[in-house]
Amino acid sequence: MTMLDDIIMDTIGLKQKYGNLTRDNKDLINLNPLQTAGRLTEAAKKVLVEFGDGYSVCDHCKGRLDEIRNPPIYDFVYGDLPKFLGADVTRITSGAREGIFMVLHSLTKPGDVVLMDGNRHYSTYVAAERAGLKIIEVPSSAEPDKLINVEDYGPLIEREKPKLILLTYPDGEFGNLADAKRLGELAKKYNVPYLINGAYAVGRMPISMKELGADFIVGSGHKSMASAGPIGVLGMKKEWEPKVLALSTRHKNKELECLGCTARGSSLMTLMASFPYVVERVKHWDEEVKKAQWFSGEMEKLGGIKQVGQRPHTHDLIKFDTPIFYQISEVHPGKRGFLYDALKNKGIVGLKHGNTKQMKISTYGTPREDLEKVLEVFRTLIDSYKDKIKK
Repeated sequence: MTMLDDIIMDTIGLKQKYGNLTRDNKDLINLNPLQTAGRLTEAAKKVLVEFGDGYSVCDHCKGRLDEIRNPPIYDFVYGDLPKFLGADVTRITSGAREGIFMVLHSLTKPGDVVLMDGNRHYSTYVAAERAGLKIIEVPSSAEPDKLINVEDYGPLIEREKPKLILLTYPDGEFGNLADAKRLGELAKKYNVPYLINGAYAVGRMPISMKELGADFIVGSGHKSMASAGPIGVLGMKKEWEPKVLALSTRHKNKELECLGCTARGSSLMTLMASFPYVVERVKHWDEEVKKAQWFSGEMEKLGGIKQVGQRPHTHDLIKFDTPIFYQISEVHPGKRGFLYDALKNKGIVGLKHGNTKQMKISTYGTPREDLEKVLEVFRTLIDSYKDKIKK
């Protein structure tokens, strides 16, 4: 047998392994906060195939991704996206965390202080750590609320003299929305740049960087803007453009922090294809909040379940303490995996396998009748085991 024969045999095996990949939960009720607002629109599904080839947007590129006119990336980056974010200048990034790093890396030097909320996403910490910064966190209140009081930023700004302050709005653990506008006022008072991590806000709810008094805002296309990922957006005030979007000394039209170009294929095209739908859906945010509050109330009526975080809740991402399901797991034959399996068997996904003490759920874009089905599964499980756990 020759080496060529081995390669042919390997190719056959690889085709069998990778040639028919499927996603078995794509048509189920999905409660995962990472995915509910990232569901592709029909327009995005179509364009995903159209621009699926690598570097598919580069056919008409003259050296700058953001200046491509066909497809209309230029119109998106320089016209429509800035209006949507309430920013002067915008860029496409490879994700929210990449946008955060771009700002941190361009505005600071190793050893500088950055001030961020204690509910921040891990990737925010990692971005600051990668930039070599000293990280100071504004602590949240005790459980179950875990609230960020933005007034606590003031004394820390005075003492630590940070080069940047950051707020996660909302945080990805509890769905709490701190007073971002008040923090904007404090940022102006102390003359310190202010970045909003809106990964769970931009594309879900109305939000304007200027109205909140921020200097920067980042969003996540795959989490909250109905697009394939990874992809993100970055908005900023005009005054920061020379620093954050500085050009290479040798490759004169390439922006350093973007490493020349960022997302340049189907992820960008799905972001643009879904954009009209996203612009429309944020107008109905009040309806999403009412639905989330209704669901939270119905969950607590089941008994043994308590919503944690901000009350009344004002975001679709909701966290619950669920000791009742932990008690059931101790007597259920499926042990800690029983809840995930019970939901999956009823066409419901999104909870982490093995989680019974707590759960995070997003109601975004999910019809009320589907949420009724979710509640019924929970109700049936509790009713079926309440006598057993009392023993």
